[in-house]
Amino acid sequence: MQPIELIIFDLDGTLTDSLADLTAATNRMRRHFRRTDLSPEQVRQLVGQGSRNLVERALPGAPAEEIEEGLSIFLAHNDAHIADKTRLYPGVAETLEALQGRGKQLAVISNKNVALCRKLLALLGADGYFAAILGADSLPFRKPSPEPVLKLLADFGVPPRRAMMVGDSINDIAAGLGAGVVTVGCSYGYGDVAELSGADFLIDTFAGLLELPL
Repeated sequence: MQPIELIIFDLDGTLTDSLADLTAATNRMRRHFRRTDLSPEQVRQLVGQGSRNLVERALPGAPAEEIEEGLSIFLAHNDAHIADKTRLYPGVAETLEALQGRGKQLAVISNKNVALCRKLLALLGADGYFAAILGADSLPFRKPSPEPVLKLLADFGVPPRRAMMVGDSINDIAAGLGAGVVTVGCSYGYGDVAELSGADFLIDTFAGLLELPL
């Protein structure tokens, strides 16, 4: 394994535990349409493909205009309450600090809109660690497409095998594999562990990154 120069992170379920706030936004939207609340476990299964996909799956059978209205409600609530209960996972700040100290370049690729990514990381005091942040609306394609990863490889001038994608879902692993980078699955996040079976490495805590051959 070649020395890693660039480490790319997913956001929700990898850097941040945001399930409580995502659940609140989802249920605020569902109540508007007189639907019953979903449990955090149910919402966990909807996370990973971006806000529109979450809304579509949270409102099964809804017509297009209701999906659009629901998306507006969800995004407005999520924006206003994005860090009410969301926190960095244990060890994230310390690990990012240590990786920077080793000279690693750090970036984020999320299927959350980029403005919300930046706002959340800033509120959590973590935005300063990242040289680049890409969201669902940054490019025409989003994870599981490898395009966002390939964009960062080009921007940083880093060959694939000197870069790493770290995430908790099959979308992250698929994007990384498609771009030819080293992949790390986070078993503590929202995705099922079975989704991470194709990853090169598996970590049970974020600090486990420091034990990998970087």
